Amino acid sequence: MTPEPVVIDLGEDRAVSGLWMQPDAAIAALVLAHGAGAPMTHKSMTAIAEGLAERGVATLRYNFPYMERGSKRPDTPAVAHEAVRAAVGQAARLAPNLPLFAGGRSFGGRMTSQAQAAQALPGVRGLVFFAFPLHPPAKPGVERAEHLAAIKIPQLFLQGSRDEFARLDLLEATVGGLGALTTLKLLDAADHAFHVPAKTGRKDADVLGEALDTARAWMLGREA
Repeated sequence: MTPEPVVIDLGEDRAVSGLWMQPDAAIAALVLAHGAGAPMTHKSMTAIAEGLAERGVATLRYNFPYMERGSKRPDTPAVAHEAVRAAVGQAARLAPNLPLFAGGRSFGGRMTSQAQAAQALPGVRGLVFFAFPLHPPAKPGVERAEHLAAIKIPQLFLQGSRDEFARLDLLEATVGGLGALTTLKLLDAADHAFHVPAKTGRKDADVLGEALDTARAWMLGREA
């Protein structure tokens, strides 16, 4: 289906672009933020949005302000959080009767989680992370996850078992320490981009499909 362009108002004569996709008989809506180096129109974001639409989930993709300007330097957390909140508000207006979720790929998921930890995003029932960046490659640590304990709604981590941004033992310990509201779905042999080696016999599309099936079922299971 063709996405509908929307404008997300940030106030003070500032705005960012968004793309809204709502399939017939949608079961939920997901506010979907992009990674640090690619916009909302990147093929990975498009594949997630189109795959979710096929599964009855509406999505609102959007650009962070730096990406809207064409800059390569990500926004400060405060600016990114402002964009997350504005996008969540826009999705709530576009589909007021759908269960609302938020998250994103890599950097976008982390900024969404920080925003939720700082102040609950209105109406959001849970957070969905596509490849949460627990630490930079080759610099393992858990400092980026310290805020997650402040989140009081369910969280779903969709993560490749070979993700160079999330060493597996650190990721499992982090998620395990967050309690029963948090779910980790490991995608066997997948990296940060959900790519799998040819020797596995699987294709990248199979991995993404597994992630999206999990996301749909998980969102269906979240009650108001």
